[in-house]
Amino acid sequence: MNPDIQSIVASMTLEEKAALCVGASAWTTTPIERLGAPEMVVSDGPHGIRRLPDVNQMTTQSLPATCFPTASCTACSWDRDLIREMGAAIAEEAIALNVDVVLGPGANMKRSPLCGRNFEYFSEDPYLAGELAAAYIQGVQSKGVGTSLKHYAANNQEYQRFTINAEVDERTLREIYLPAFEKAVKQGKPWTVMCSYNKVNGRFASEHHKLLVEILKDEWGFEGLVVSDWGAVRDRVKALKGGLDWEMPGPQPRRVQQVIDAVRCGDLDEAILDESARRILGIVLKASQTPKGAPATFDADAHHALARRIASEGMVLLKNDGVLPLKPGQKLAAIGRSALSAHFQGGGSSHINPTRVDAPLDALRARAGDAEVAHVEGYPADDAFRQDLIDEAVQLAQRADVALLYIALPTYKESEGYDRVDLDLTAQQIALIKAVAEVQQRSVVIINSGAPVAMSEWIDGVAAVLQGWMMGQAGAGAIADILYGHVNPSGKLAETFPLRLADTPAYLNWPGEMGKVRYGEGLFIGYRWYDARQLPVLFPFGYGLSYTTFEYSNPRVSAKSFRDADGVTVSVDVTNTGAVAGKETAQVYVRDRAASLARPEKELKGFAKVELQPGETKTVTVELDFRAFAFWHPGYGRWVTEDGEFDILIGASAADIRHALTVAVQSTADLPCLLDRESTIREWMTDPRGRVVFEPLYAQMEAGLRQLLIGEEGGESTIGMDFMGMMGDMPLVSVLMWQQDRLPAHPEDIVDGLLAQARSLN
Repeated sequence: MNPDIQSIVASMTLEEKAALCVGASAWTTTPIERLGAPEMVVSDGPHGIRRLPDVNQMTTQSLPATCFPTASCTACSWDRDLIREMGAAIAEEAIALNVDVVLGPGANMKRSPLCGRNFEYFSEDPYLAGELAAAYIQGVQSKGVGTSLKHYAANNQEYQRFTINAEVDERTLREIYLPAFEKAVKQGKPWTVMCSYNKVNGRFASEHHKLLVEILKDEWGFEGLVVSDWGAVRDRVKALKGGLDWEMPGPQPRRVQQVIDAVRCGDLDEAILDESARRILGIVLKASQTPKGAPATFDADAHHALARRIASEGMVLLKNDGVLPLKPGQKLAAIGRSALSAHFQGGGSSHINPTRVDAPLDALRARAGDAEVAHVEGYPADDAFRQDLIDEAVQLAQRADVALLYIALPTYKESEGYDRVDLDLTAQQIALIKAVAEVQQRSVVIINSGAPVAMSEWIDGVAAVLQGWMMGQAGAGAIADILYGHVNPSGKLAETFPLRLADTPAYLNWPGEMGKVRYGEGLFIGYRWYDARQLPVLFPFGYGLSYTTFEYSNPRVSAKSFRDADGVTVSVDVTNTGAVAGKETAQVYVRDRAASLARPEKELKGFAKVELQPGETKTVTVELDFRAFAFWHPGYGRWVTEDGEFDILIGASAADIRHALTVAVQSTADLPCLLDRESTIREWMTDPRGRVVFEPLYAQMEAGLRQLLIGEEGGESTIGMDFMGMMGDMPLVSVLMWQQDRLPAHPEDIVDGLLAQARSLN
């Protein structure tokens, strides 16, 4: 503990400590001026600064800032360094705008493509999301500006998000919904973590002692402060007891008084309040060390250029029948409202007032040079069906060499605050694409959305599809760069694009009812689900096309057999076998060949992005640690590995595995015996300690059954001799009860004796 902070807390009055734990305004902490603790200013993120001129307001227009691409786009870059660079740029703007902490990044899982806020989240995979969240945090905090990792935890839908109870079993929580936060906390060390609105297994996240204290602070070693999402606190005293340090927004004198009264009447231990005050002061004083505000400025032009580069790295080329890249001089038909007015960000708290916005049509014409580029609207701003606009687009497409359809998912379908009801474009947009594709074989569809859209109705008829995402204020230029080949697309999907909504993992458990949503799919979200169900998808996790080709060769591991604690290094050579420079992301998945508990078919555990000139080869290396092979065992309450073989799968996507290597992992875990009186024969035989003491009795039991079934005639019974098949899933004590007249002791005493022997073994 910082002795200065400790002394400050000791010098504070009860009233000052209570006030410090509640916001002074919509965006600031309560200053304690007499003790040298200034106010701290926070601002919405995560893809830009939404700094309001008046900290007492929440809805007025914010000051101009760079609107970078949203997380759904940046995640598809699979580029840690690029995201760090974006984070550093955001921090520079925060300093200029007098912001101490940026409220981001969002590390929640994309449980369903319907979540209205998915554009702010990175991935359906916890490893990828954690790596990218950590990179973002490192970038921002490298400049002396804090971050707020959010929304902790299990905040995966907008429907009833203030009250919904997310019912998640412990293993699913540990393996799917917490690891991205854990990785971001341990690697990125964010200054703050923001709790979510919802309940988790019956308790509000703002009051969840297990999540906020036992796991986040004690187990993961989080040293910063926990802040509420705005309006997430129901009971300030319960929240303090649960580990929620700072409530926002303020001012809320009633809340402050509740804390004071609770301490005075003995309902709240003042030591808990002191701990929250200490954590808040620690971040406030850290933030005060970074000079902010006038005359500080940021380079808006440089940041706009960076936003363009990031967008081009995150856009994913989904289909290309050879029409792209465009050739100089081709006559182009640009079709769609979003060619004129870029759809580049989502609605809600992350909505940025951009420094400027590039129009896709302008960027296209700038790249096209002297080539003819004509434009028609194609579809209206609302949900109306306009055949005249379709007819106009068809006529234009017929006269062009290539038709470019700029299609944006309208804001009434996708935003913070509500979930999508389907995966569809509008009826007008679908009809438009189909009509244009019918008359123009060289049709290219550019999609601007924050999440997957259904394409099965029209994708076979078009020549190319570019997923442009919510691309940020400079995304228009990135589209033009990719269309003309000035940038070779390298984005890879950070989430699966399903064929149908009915195929998605949470379909039967979405969005819940009677205030509860059951995470019935368990571990199996995203590609884990499609693997387990052997379901075809539109585009798999990790997928993305390039204007060149890559070959993977010489796969190798540093050891074929190793201890889990030592881990292993995986290497593969990647060669650009095409004619243009490009970037490739090699992905490493791990498959457990046999485990005592169900595990996914494979799980992402490493990746690396590499840039290659034509004909160039580089070695990609990925380190796999203990956690790459472990799973959460609810019985032991810890991460465990088991002796056995694992497949190391190296691929270009989850569905494009180029090489498979097999390794043997030796578990170093010293696990206690979990057997009890109700344990089955199979459980006795698979428990390492139980098997040792039970095997002699097992042999006797098997022999006894054989004698019973064969009988005096010596012929084998028609019901067979598979003892484990018949009795393996019955409790040992129950099987012994059938034979207790021939046993030397009561079955319960026999089992108790075996349990004592098993537990005594080291």
